[in-house]
Amino acid sequence: MAEITLKTLAHSYSKKPSGPEDYAIRKMEHVWHQGGAYALLGPSGCGKSTLLNIISGLVTPSEGDVLFDGKRMNELPPEKRNIAQVFQFPVIYDTMTVYDNLAFPLRNQGGFSEEKIREKVQEVADVLELSGELQRKAKNLSADQKQKVSMGRGLVREDVTAILFDEPLTVIDPQLKWRLRRKLKQIHQRFDITMVYVTHDQLEASTFADKIALMYEGQIVQFGTPQELFERPAHTFVGYFIGSPGMNFFEPRLTDEGLMFNGKVIPVSKQVLEKVRSSGSDNIKLGIRPEFVTLGTDTGEQLYEVLVTGVEDLGTYRMVDVEFGSVTVKVRIPEDKPVPAEAASIGFPEPWLKVYVDERLVEADHE
Repeated sequence: MAEITLKTLAHSYSKKPSGPEDYAIRKMEHVWHQGGAYALLGPSGCGKSTLLNIISGLVTPSEGDVLFDGKRMNELPPEKRNIAQVFQFPVIYDTMTVYDNLAFPLRNQGGFSEEKIREKVQEVADVLELSGELQRKAKNLSADQKQKVSMGRGLVREDVTAILFDEPLTVIDPQLKWRLRRKLKQIHQRFDITMVYVTHDQLEASTFADKIALMYEGQIVQFGTPQELFERPAHTFVGYFIGSPGMNFFEPRLTDEGLMFNGKVIPVSKQVLEKVRSSGSDNIKLGIRPEFVTLGTDTGEQLYEVLVTGVEDLGTYRMVDVEFGSVTVKVRIPEDKPVPAEAASIGFPEPWLKVYVDERLVEADHE
């Protein structure tokens, strides 16, 4: 196991990058602490797989360093880094048995007796529920069983620094995905190995990881628990990407009276308002999640008149669309709560209304 540090790391596939747009990974500092279960989450093309391949040694970074426990790894090839990588498509030997696939890394490494190899293979097979398949040829396995074998080839090694998963469940039947996610959590708890799991699926990320690194345009825009990313998005992209649907956003004007939208001043804390003023930027956004908007209820906050334009019944709750000035605001309400026919009112509880300047969250210092 190891602590993995990315120090002033950046990477471009261009030989002569001329600007930020030429970088797949923009300059970053980040630490994956020893023994943690992490997800690297983001849309296609944001740099997730590039970053994972830099850690494993498949890609050499253009700038900066990769450190394992403080030791620079940049020039070390993948086989010398003691990293196990599990890809989207299982990497196994179809003509070998499951037992021989799991034993292969130990035999290749050398220094292990067949008795020791047998013990390790049996231990990993038990954890992965493959004990009954050990004598089967790998080509006869289902897709999820093959991916388990691929995972097991990393787990069987005693010298593994970390296991990196690159979209490992993409080809797995949806009904089996939840079982494998649960199995990964059990594996992490048992072996206490640093795990980094790349995915574009926020459900996979939040059910596997203790902390999520959300990537956008080659940068990690927020690193935190699933709850932190949901309740306190540090960047507008986090608010947009996390949640289903994502955060409501609208753009107020900064006036002498405060932040104004649709002819009304939207209350925010004095300290936040001062920070907005001192920024000098006119790129200002207000954001609130559908779950936190109040509809037709006097809960003490200022209310705003809106027009109901649509209702979607999603079983256990309803998603209501309301017209608020020039934007559509989504409001999530319980299934048993009545929905006004047309005219209604909404409120934005101050603790859940977030202010963004240049896409970054602005908070009062005491928050």
